Formats: sequence, structure tokens, C-alpha cells
Amino acid sequence: MFNSGYYITAELKVKEPANIGKACQYLKKLCEETLKEPGCSIFTLHQCVDDESRFLLWERFDSEDDFKFHFEQPHTQEYLKHDLTEVVQYFVSDVS
Repeated sequence: MFNSGYYITAELKVKEPANIGKACQYLKKLCEETLKEPGCSIFTLHQCVDDESRFLLWERFDSEDDFKFHFEQPHTQEYLKHDLTEVVQYFVSDVS
């Protein structure tokens, strides 16, 4: 049974192919730290098999406020300052 909440699926692309390994390392650290946040129960990284420069993040927060709080956290700010990836697209969804 799935819980209600604020679900995000985000597709990311590494800006420079030479930085794929570095981006993957930083994204894994971001996942570890984000899962410690109150209000976050899913923050999973998936790397595309056919294009290693593309990643999916599957995220679940208790609320939109918890999602916004995530972007204020030092670990999120640290990840963003490296400017390794760009958001290709993202979807906010709900469980039905």
C-alpha cells in the first residue's frame, strides 16, 4: 500500500560528459543526506543504462513544504553549487 504524499520524479542530465563519475558520486551523497531529512521517505537515484549522463530521482516527501525545505538544506546547497547537472524535466504526482 502506498502512502499519500508529495511525489517527484526528476530527470537530470550531466552537463559535461567528463563529469559523469563526479556527478554520480555527489548525487549518491545527496541521496544519503536527503533521506535523513524530516518529511522525506524516498530519495532514490537511478542511472540510465543507455545514456550514463542521465539520471532519475524518485522522491517522496510528506508535503510540498517538506520538498521546499529540502532545497534550503546545506547538503542540497552544496550539491547545487557544483552545477554538475541540469533538470531535463520533472513531474509532481500523487498515488491513486
